[in-house]
Amino acid sequence: MHLYYPLNILETEWGPGGMDTKEHYYQDDPKIGPPDVRTDLPGIDYYFIGNGHILAAIQVCTSGSATPLGLLVMHPERFGSKRQALTMDSRDGLRPTMIRLREGRELRHPLAERVRSAWIQINDIPAVLASWSHGDLAVEERFYCPDRSSPALIREIRIVSSTGSPRDLILVTGPEKAQLEAGLQLYENTPVTLTLEYSLEELDAQTMCRTRLRKTPVKNIPAADYWNTLGTFQSSSKLLDHLFAVSRNQIAAVPAASGAMDASIWQYNREWLRDQTMVVMSRIMLGEFESSQVALRRLMNDFVSEGGDTVDSGCLRPALETELDQNGEILTALRTYVDWTGDSSIVEEFWPKIEATAEFPLRKMFRHEPSGLLHNQRDYWERHIVHGIQDGLELAHQLYVSAGLSDAARLARLMGREEKAQRWESEGRRLQRAIMMDKQYSLIDEGRFIKRRDISGSVQREIRPREGADLPSEIPLMREGPHLLDPDSASVIPIAMEFIDPKCELARCTLEQTEELWNQQWEGGGYSRYNITSEAGSPAPWPIATVRIAAAYFENGDDEKVWRALEWIGSAPGSRSGSWFEFYGPSPVPPYPQVGVIPWTWAEIVRFHIHHLLGVRPELDHLILRPRLLPGMKSMSADLRLRNFRLRLKISKAEPGERPGFTMENRYFPCSAAGVKIPWPEKDLAVTAVLD
Repeated sequence: MHLYYPLNILETEWGPGGMDTKEHYYQDDPKIGPPDVRTDLPGIDYYFIGNGHILAAIQVCTSGSATPLGLLVMHPERFGSKRQALTMDSRDGLRPTMIRLREGRELRHPLAERVRSAWIQINDIPAVLASWSHGDLAVEERFYCPDRSSPALIREIRIVSSTGSPRDLILVTGPEKAQLEAGLQLYENTPVTLTLEYSLEELDAQTMCRTRLRKTPVKNIPAADYWNTLGTFQSSSKLLDHLFAVSRNQIAAVPAASGAMDASIWQYNREWLRDQTMVVMSRIMLGEFESSQVALRRLMNDFVSEGGDTVDSGCLRPALETELDQNGEILTALRTYVDWTGDSSIVEEFWPKIEATAEFPLRKMFRHEPSGLLHNQRDYWERHIVHGIQDGLELAHQLYVSAGLSDAARLARLMGREEKAQRWESEGRRLQRAIMMDKQYSLIDEGRFIKRRDISGSVQREIRPREGADLPSEIPLMREGPHLLDPDSASVIPIAMEFIDPKCELARCTLEQTEELWNQQWEGGGYSRYNITSEAGSPAPWPIATVRIAAAYFENGDDEKVWRALEWIGSAPGSRSGSWFEFYGPSPVPPYPQVGVIPWTWAEIVRFHIHHLLGVRPELDHLILRPRLLPGMKSMSADLRLRNFRLRLKISKAEPGERPGFTMENRYFPCSAAGVKIPWPEKDLAVTAVLD
């Protein structure tokens, strides 16, 4: 018997136009329907499994507030709220997806307090193990995608009886009107395994989830070849290993084969060029070269216009509401791809759009004539005129455009476009000088980076929502003021990017002020994205902001703050599976959507491990290695794909009397603060590093 679940597609039309505070509103009231439609249930973990053609989340809820062990199956190209998952029953939620074992009149099923879950590996591919017991029956369920080409998910169910006499049971799953049943006979301590396969099919112009009982177990797992190409990381820190593994597992599972990806699963149902580029860059670092090229081609085709402006939240915006940082970020992503792969064909293919992307922020409409900086009325966190953001100069926009122009100049030289290379280098340096040194308009005040100045040069210290703003009354921005802009976690970006010396006094003072974002109005840790008095959403800690600030502290050398931030990430709700919500706090739902799981967090964690900890910094002509062990770490190792070779790193802390340095191909290189620079090898390279 087969089970079918219909898909209710969320239809949304987006187009150019002014900012509307209602564009992210939708009436998905979690109080309506079964508890499983809620995202942020207490004691909840989501394990995301996918292969670009099917996407699933294994829900484990140990609090008793919802289905203890449920399965959400989704189409990775079609975004929606949690209640729109193919396997969500409008009355019973995810309970029909549980395995039930019927013996006579008795029905056994998972109980919240007895479900255990973890990531495991099956033939080198990530899988989820969920185990539970009920009476004298012990059950293990394993979930995984066996290949990277078909919309299919495998669920292996292993059942063991501790009772001496043989017994007949019936396995049941599915909704009441379309149950799948399978008979089985159990003997004492003799496991019986059944295999279910969930697949997506088109039926009457709708996508359906089909469930069938396989006659034979899965023997061939071709996805292993794919997963074995991806980078690995191991260290003496269980926390760091866990953060990397869960991020690697899921950042490769969630995007569709086309590159499509919800910016926050079950929350936004939209895409941003910014979020996409962050995820693509981390996938490049993991060695996903082929799928990253597909994603980059999609972004250049569909998210960058012929004129060079970019898509955010599914829209092209009027000029003053454009997110200018996105132009820099996509240019950096293209350079990252070329550096890691050595393949510049994408640059040649999209050169006209690359040129338009680099030139767009340099248009006269954005140039603030007195300073040469860029101006608009949109902030990095997407507040705009309704929230009180006036025309002005945003630090993050200048930073990313400056860095992106430098990267575009390097790409231009690859194409033999020296004139463009010189222009973009010059413009990037000009922005950098203005950020740091303009006497009236620099984005430094009182010895620290600031978020924003208005076009007169005054520091924009606070905002006031526009009169009549249609915003929820519960948000801090709508309460009595003042609504302060600083500190803002985006102010640490130049430290993490090494735009400045991370150990200089400016970096120290900036980070010192950023500490105000830790535990602002809560206990337990985590940094908010900015001063919550001006928060247009939830006054809460954000994992993205916390990982970014950890990266800045790592480069600054304040390792105690690094460990504190990472330990908060590793203990936040959802950390067992690595399904971190965008934030952890109250939100007006509705009109705002429920909080979702944001892939960008996985991207930041992968980048922290590879770019910062391991210090792997490929450039066009050479490879830089600059690893650093955090205090308390004895070792770390990695196996990474770069260009046409594998880089195998083995890093350890120097023992007494041991000489620090790098050894590769029987050659020794001394340690230095800048790391070691080596020419690109022609074959696999093993590097052993002993660090002070």
